[in-house]
Amino acid sequence: MKKCFITGAAGFIGSQIAYHLYKKGYEVTLLDNFSYGKEDNLIFEDYDFRQEIIRGDIRDKALINKLFEKKKFDYVYHIAAITPLPDCQTNPAEAVDVNVTGTVAILEASRVYGAEKIIFASTSAVYENNTDFPSVEDNVVPPSLIYPSTKYTAEQFCRAYADTYNMNIVCLRFANVYGPHLDCLRTQPPVTGYMIRELFFQRNPVLHGDGTQRRDFVYVEDLIRLAELVIQKGTGFDIVNVSTGTTVSVNELMDTVIRLMNVHDYPPEYREVAHFWHNYPNLYGGAYPIREEALANEVTKYTELSNAHAFEKYGWKPLTDLETGVQNTIDFSLKILEKSIQDN
Repeated sequence: MKKCFITGAAGFIGSQIAYHLYKKGYEVTLLDNFSYGKEDNLIFEDYDFRQEIIRGDIRDKALINKLFEKKKFDYVYHIAAITPLPDCQTNPAEAVDVNVTGTVAILEASRVYGAEKIIFASTSAVYENNTDFPSVEDNVVPPSLIYPSTKYTAEQFCRAYADTYNMNIVCLRFANVYGPHLDCLRTQPPVTGYMIRELFFQRNPVLHGDGTQRRDFVYVEDLIRLAELVIQKGTGFDIVNVSTGTTVSVNELMDTVIRLMNVHDYPPEYREVAHFWHNYPNLYGGAYPIREEALANEVTKYTELSNAHAFEKYGWKPLTDLETGVQNTIDFSLKILEKSIQDN
């Protein structure tokens, strides 16, 4: 039985990768420090990981080495990270420590104890300054914001380890991922979760810009299929876009959520992009406040990723249409939102 180690395993994506691999017969070891992960993500219809997950930090060298030495992992899925962009922008030192230094710690343990393959969760945000579309893996204009900069830097360490030590490492650049277990409760949720949350609480969703900005959205179960495929094929270093290769506007997504939830009394309100991160006032203060142009670029940027490489090398293509994916996301999110009311 192949052994898998999943960091960030109580998060949206990590928990579902863990469950998928468990169902496929892999032995899974889960790690999370619960700074962003949720226990609810560990509960599935036929299995509960809450008593098995190890509560710990990827930067705890003693813990990581102990786990690798004892378990002799075959595959490592390094998902743990600080992912909310404003959180990274607010505390860049912590973002670098977790997203870069933490990644190096996992790479080093994988090197010393001989993991067969490491899968690193990267992001389409590294393409934030690209102007040629669809974005392809070998063409990245270096990003500007803290979050994508940490991921881009971590990718370089992945490449360095692969080149220097002949290790097998795959960086998956996720497009905008949505689906069940999407975090809809945090301060700045992903846009799909945010829309669902606001309509649930009978509030008008606030959209920054005019809503015509287009993004590439990929369903989490499609992502998980590729996450398994990449451990079965290929050696050396690789970077793979995980995307649909198509785009949906924020307005189109909003209309879909409104229609599927059948909540029509709370239409979106549109705000200036300068107020996008108004929940993080310190970004607007200090001697050098955040540039309005930087916020505008984040809000209005166009994302479209080529998935040709994923198909050509791994035989993968997305299978879930937006309607089905959003409906599944709504069904799960409503349960979490109702539970949050009961818990409070």
